[in-house]
Amino acid sequence: MRRLDLHCYPGTPEWVRAQGPYVEALARYWKREWVGKPEDEVVREFQAAGVEVVLVAFDIQAWTGAPPCGNDYVAAMRDRHPETIVGAWGVVDPLQGEAAAVEAERAVHELGLLGFHFHPIMGRYSVGDPALLPLFEAIAALSVPVMVDVGTTGMGAGLPGGMGARLWHAHPRAIDELAANLPELTIIAAHPGWPWVEDMTAVALHKGNVYWELSGWAPKHFPESLKRDVRGRLQDKVMFGSDYPSIPYERLLREWDELGLPQPVLEKVFHLNAERVLGLAPRTAARQR
Repeated sequence: MRRLDLHCYPGTPEWVRAQGPYVEALARYWKREWVGKPEDEVVREFQAAGVEVVLVAFDIQAWTGAPPCGNDYVAAMRDRHPETIVGAWGVVDPLQGEAAAVEAERAVHELGLLGFHFHPIMGRYSVGDPALLPLFEAIAALSVPVMVDVGTTGMGAGLPGGMGARLWHAHPRAIDELAANLPELTIIAAHPGWPWVEDMTAVALHKGNVYWELSGWAPKHFPESLKRDVRGRLQDKVMFGSDYPSIPYERLLREWDELGLPQPVLEKVFHLNAERVLGLAPRTAARQR
């Protein structure tokens, strides 16, 4: 069975440096050393796991000063490994206004990025903020999707005041607002969305332009309601993501298998939904020929 990983970070030293002051906190959160690996080693891990990945750019330079692991970086890494890296999510800072829209156009037309990832907690914004609507209108006009984190994050967790991060920025209500305002924009919610899993379920079911990838959590910890809904009413909405390198692929894939989902549902989660929603199938078919 094909496995498309829609939420995969580069995992290299450049990506770790882009996290600036959060590196030590992330190491404590994930209970392991938080360091990058050489690019070739990262790609070998993808290949060993049997996954095709979509990379995620990362840039919080505006308020940390950390060098970004940005759009050019993920595009170049994708181009060096086209058989394994099938696409990349770009990043723009919504608080930069018109400059963000200009960069979005460049990232799509010049770099060929799939769409854009938004990390509201770390970016200090809500995607439902009306002031940010012009940027999302510009992205919708480019006919590309967005991926937006929902729920809590390991970044800032356990630190005084979360280093200023506000969890409510990543409430599913923001995705509901964005989806209602821009029905032509395809939105992928990222992560299970705890503690608002039921809220996110409601938004995914209600909004036809909203989908959901469940990266960043070990499947055995999914709430029972989510396990039930993936099998049933969410089976055409849910997609696979890892949040690499947060959780080892061996564990993730084993625990997905242990959920006991019917094979047709697993096929939807691991590749069919992503192929249909994001148009990844034609590119892969061409590569296989």
